[in-house]
Amino acid sequence: MLWLALHFPLLPLEALPLRQSPSAVVSRGRVLCCDTLAARAGVRDGQRLSTALGLQPGLAVFERDTQLECRALESLACWAGRFTPTVSVSEPATLLLEIAGCQRLFGGLEAIVDVVQAGCAAQSYSIGWAVAPTPLAAEWLARAGAGQVLRDIPQMRQALAGLSCAVPDWGRDAQARLDAFGLSRLGDLRALPSAGLRQRIGPLALDALLRAWGEMPDPRRNFVFPEQFAQKLELPARIEQAEALVFAGQRLFSAFAGWLQGRQLLVRVCRLQLTHDDASQTDLPLRFAEPAADEGRFVRLLREHLGRLLLRAPVEAIALLADELQPSSGTTASLFEQPRQGEGTLVCLERLQARLGGAAVQVLGAKADYRPECASSGHAPNAMVSAGDPSLTGLPGGAQRPLWLLPVPQALIERHGCPYWHGALKLLSRGERLESGWWDEGEAALSGGDAVSDNKTGKPAGIGDVRRDYFVARNPLGQWAWVFRDAEGWFLHGLFA
Repeated sequence: MLWLALHFPLLPLEALPLRQSPSAVVSRGRVLCCDTLAARAGVRDGQRLSTALGLQPGLAVFERDTQLECRALESLACWAGRFTPTVSVSEPATLLLEIAGCQRLFGGLEAIVDVVQAGCAAQSYSIGWAVAPTPLAAEWLARAGAGQVLRDIPQMRQALAGLSCAVPDWGRDAQARLDAFGLSRLGDLRALPSAGLRQRIGPLALDALLRAWGEMPDPRRNFVFPEQFAQKLELPARIEQAEALVFAGQRLFSAFAGWLQGRQLLVRVCRLQLTHDDASQTDLPLRFAEPAADEGRFVRLLREHLGRLLLRAPVEAIALLADELQPSSGTTASLFEQPRQGEGTLVCLERLQARLGGAAVQVLGAKADYRPECASSGHAPNAMVSAGDPSLTGLPGGAQRPLWLLPVPQALIERHGCPYWHGALKLLSRGERLESGWWDEGEAALSGGDAVSDNKTGKPAGIGDVRRDYFVARNPLGQWAWVFRDAEGWFLHGLFA
């Protein structure tokens, strides 16, 4: 087994998604951790708050929130589900990922480490990491910021021997005894007799040492991915501009993508819930043209929605809820190069829909009706149906239809029995009789310019019963037209591309 340990030394601070710099988290009047700008001013962990404020008067101070840290660590565990199904949480600030069986999937151990580091950086988390055959050894090395890949037991034990005795954090009493004995390295501690050492520093510390060295079993409880995804993020400051919510939303979507991977699910509809400072809520639904599980796609769609959203009040918290899920069937890698996932037509349509509104972007679908004015309808991109749907079988086999229909058929001049449109039209097909619509109201068909549009649908109203003979025709300019003749004469109804 190989364990990748991720230690988050600044988790109490970085769990705050929209903090300002310089900043620090305090507990019981002392600095627990601080960011880089505060550290440059001389602020250190363990300092009194008054000393820290004296060194950095503009320091933003936050009280430690352990519940917020637990939620952030759980969110990170969900995010880690994209790399391996075996994730373990070691509180207060460490994740353990068993990655021995995932190396080929990502292209090697180093590739996994690179992807994990990039993911943590994208979420603005500082990490210490290490890879080792035992989970506790990997955890201790990650706390020390080793940044090493140790594939076998001898290498691991050599690296552990050089660690400070303060890294395991066995408590003040045990550390005081070790300092009194003059022991500063774990290698020196391992050289002492076990029986006497157990009496002096306690059995828990010695057992931990044996587990880290691989001489004692160290079973870990796997993180259980929640049955339903519903995560909430409290914001440390009120947000008045919707675009400023992108970073906090990205953290939620990072966890969401990992949760989907861990549960082998895809999402079709999810919802971002904004809680305002007046206790009201705004629901922002995100609908995908096809089921998805890609974080980058989620964030791009979120940016489109937030770019056109006007907040009715400042936002204090956001939550992400998964509404419509479906199992993931899995995919097989293609032999030849394919377009990257998330860059297809449906993704473009869903982004346009988010930018322009749901009703502004539609796709054209056929209906089982012979009348050309009624033979098509608009659908949302995610409501498209296949061409083999039995409801679309209204067209006779081999019938030719133009891509562009005129809103209202245009009356044509007839000379010597021949219709004219930019010259005499040459009929290229036999007549196709369309006779339908007797069941509609307004039996008197309006073929010419008197047709009225329905105010709600925008389609011509009063089509009623029609009896027409359609032809494919061409004029002297080479333009192909779709014309028909009825009791009132010749009409131009469509153009071929």
